[in-house]
Amino acid sequence: MRVLIVGCGYIGLPLGAELARQGHAVFGLRRSALAEAEMKAAGITPLHADITQPETLAYIPRNFDWVVNCTASGGGGPEDYREIYLEGNRNLVAWLAGSALKKFVYTSSTSVYGQNDGSVVTEASPADPEAPTAKVLVETENMLLEPAGSRSPHQNFPAVILRVAGIYGPGRGHWFKAFLRGDARLDGDGARMLNMIHRDDLIGVIIAALRGGRPGEIYNAVDHEPVSQRAFFEWLAAELQRPLPPAVPEDPEAGRRRGTTNKRVSNAKLMAELKYEFLFPDFRRGYTAEIARLVV
Repeated sequence: MRVLIVGCGYIGLPLGAELARQGHAVFGLRRSALAEAEMKAAGITPLHADITQPETLAYIPRNFDWVVNCTASGGGGPEDYREIYLEGNRNLVAWLAGSALKKFVYTSSTSVYGQNDGSVVTEASPADPEAPTAKVLVETENMLLEPAGSRSPHQNFPAVILRVAGIYGPGRGHWFKAFLRGDARLDGDGARMLNMIHRDDLIGVIIAALRGGRPGEIYNAVDHEPVSQRAFFEWLAAELQRPLPPAVPEDPEAGRRRGTTNKRVSNAKLMAELKYEFLFPDFRRGYTAEIARLVV
């Protein structure tokens, strides 16, 4: 297959390397020549364009079988999200219209679920978040999944949405890094649930979605075991022989500002349909590997 990866960063670069290893012709799209040497070394052909500037896409060939959009905002507020995610995807859809595209995988986020009661959420659960940034992600998903028969110019666009949980892996992991720095804090009693996925498993899930994901469907990309914040820090404290982080009062406005939620995200649909076998099915196995890196 001819594969285009939009955003060759923390996920896109190793994803492209794995697809190239499997024999696919892989192209990587970035705004600049940054990491071009790394891309070439990984077997990825570099391309340069800015998906927020649609005129720059006109110079890029579009004869791809698969496209993965795993661009990241790098932080920022709702307007940044709107430009990169909503308008960026809209520009890609318009650019790819009429091509022979077979599959378009977009990495969204489990932050679209606003549930805050510790309940189990599936792809059928309401996606009605409080955070303005997460609202933009919902709008982006809806744009990509507009039904055939609408007045949209991209009827039958073969989009597959992956709602990705908190990513961790080499050099990455918000709570883990905070714990190592001594900056971690328990929110209240630490009962809030965390949902995670290791970078290498996300790469595997994306490839599984390219191969077997059904256009028009959403899949939660998350490992098998949500864990409470307290249980996660208790495990880390025991493994690293460090004290448990101190508790601080919960911020009642965190949900609105930062998208803080409390839910258990289910991967049952992904497991049933995509048949992916996790390398790191829970945080213990994933972070045991990351802890081992610290002592090498």
